[in-house]
Amino acid sequence: MKALVVGGTGPTGPYLVQGLMARGYEVSIFHRGTHEIPEIPPEVEHIHGDPHFMETIEESLAGRTFDIAVVTYGRIRYLAQALVGKVGRFVSIGGVASYRGYMRPQDLSPAGMPIPVPEDAPLVASEDEHRFSYLIAQTEQAVLEYHPEAAHFRYPHVYGPRQLVPKEWSFMRRALDGRKELILPDGGLSLATHGYVENLAHAVLLAVDKPRESAGQIYNCGDETQLTLRQIAAVIAEKLNHEFSIVNMPHELALPARPYATGGTTDHKLMDLSKIKDQLGYRDVHPVHEALGLAVDWLLANRPEPGGDIEERLQDPFDYAGEDRIIAAWRECADQVAAVPFEMESHRPHPYAHPKKPGERDHRNR
Repeated sequence: MKALVVGGTGPTGPYLVQGLMARGYEVSIFHRGTHEIPEIPPEVEHIHGDPHFMETIEESLAGRTFDIAVVTYGRIRYLAQALVGKVGRFVSIGGVASYRGYMRPQDLSPAGMPIPVPEDAPLVASEDEHRFSYLIAQTEQAVLEYHPEAAHFRYPHVYGPRQLVPKEWSFMRRALDGRKELILPDGGLSLATHGYVENLAHAVLLAVDKPRESAGQIYNCGDETQLTLRQIAAVIAEKLNHEFSIVNMPHELALPARPYATGGTTDHKLMDLSKIKDQLGYRDVHPVHEALGLAVDWLLANRPEPGGDIEERLQDPFDYAGEDRIIAAWRECADQVAAVPFEMESHRPHPYAHPKKPGERDHRNR
């Protein structure tokens, strides 16, 4: 049996390759060849070419057929078209940004996504609404038009080894630098679905194991248990034997927190995982606390260079002096608000009846 993995060297790629090999497949990976990693076994064939354009896709895959293709990278709609008649099963990966409200919560009424977000929630329907999200949604449609038996997976925020924008590093570097105060927007109470790399690869491989159940289906995926932003920061800090003092600020003012607020807002982005759990039997390979620990270990062993490419992608300046000025200004403002007279009753009678003995009227004479 032959399998094609388009991509293969990104965050979930090695787990997909190794999972297919463990299932008896002879695996080839199709990628540009600019990012080779040691996690890909030497017996895996590398097809070097650009998976973003129809002409380069057709040139690279000319005369080849596969029993299954797992497409994680490139322009998936072109790959879906080019592989018609050349692949027995098509499995693809997109993202949850196809949902209306993910990038622009104000497009929904009331603003913000439902909790949790099911697979049949509305998708972005036009470029005017949000071009990036619209293209993701159109790609999903193209996949199922070209391959009606395909399975498509919507990835959430991915964390773990090889993530190009590891927002966990924003917490880690502050802890490693001994930074005591951490600014969190809106108390750090927002929830957004995250997925550890090996957990997400396991989800996708379930479509390989259960082709009949997953045929023609789209799935949300992610870790079974989700933590708030504040909890993520706390777990990472504890792993590093550190403790943050949280500075709670409104999102609009918490500018230093933008690199680690998922999607740039604090609106909840919690995906419904019941479909993949019920239909395919998904369960986490690594529970979330363990997974975060593994992500921290990997970043410790592969530390981003201060001011280097990864920190540039994060757009986190780690400007602690600037953060201190913002915190000082916020506390001054909070003191001014606290000084505004506003009376509240310190004690109110309980709203429900609590008679002391049978037949007795309560404190409201009821």
